[in-house]
Amino acid sequence: MSGRLADRVRRDFGPDEAAEVLAALEQVEFPLGDLQDKERLLAAVVLLADGRREVFERAVALGRRDWRDLLVAAGLAHGDWPRRLDRELGRPS
Repeated sequence: MSGRLADRVRRDFGPDEAAEVLAALEQVEFPLGDLQDKERLLAAVVLLADGRREVFERAVALGRRDWRDLLVAAGLAHGDWPRRLDRELGRPS
């Protein structure tokens, strides 16, 4: 997981839940997800969740059903997704 995504998780979920969310993200696998950028898929879950654990769980379930639907829901389905990630997470270091 990228440092910028981990930082976003810590900001969104706070100290009480961030460690659990980060651990859960490390375990997430999406069927055929290896066809996409891993940070893009995990960021889609985090962006949809917006700091809400119950929404996080639903976003993971959505991605496991169909990662394409996850990307659409998070606004990361189009060609501008790298710029959107930079806006949401900061530029990669």
